[in-house]
Amino acid sequence: MLMPKRLKYRKVFKGRIKGKATKGNKIEFGEYGLQSMSKGKITSRQIEAARIAITRYVKRGGKVIIRIFPHKPVTKKPAETRMGKGKGAVEYYVAPVKEGTMLYEISGVTEAQAREAFRLASHKLPVKCKFVKKSDFEKEGE
Repeated sequence: MLMPKRLKYRKVFKGRIKGKATKGNKIEFGEYGLQSMSKGKITSRQIEAARIAITRYVKRGGKVIIRIFPHKPVTKKPAETRMGKGKGAVEYYVAPVKEGTMLYEISGVTEAQAREAFRLASHKLPVKCKFVKKSDFEKEGE
């Protein structure tokens, strides 16, 4: 599972996810990408499950790049506990994802393979996703 090596603060405020992504919203490393179309929190388990789905489909062919990392700790109090007595213990880590964030990238495979691999991966994620190509971003820049 992905998790930070160390944190400045063990527990953080919940926070809100607002607006569209201005950074990390273009393909930088691969030929094809999986881009989020909605906002949400993706857990480290979901990131890993989607990565496994991609690598299983491409069968060690191509290079998969994960563009998100779960930095944010989420706490949870034990079941059947009365209110009060402070904040609960850290349960898992999430990556807050804005609309337009590039989640995964892949290179060294055909478009059909990449499209199917990302389709399988998107079923593992709690946000709506779309398949994008590097050529789509090059047209926008002109």
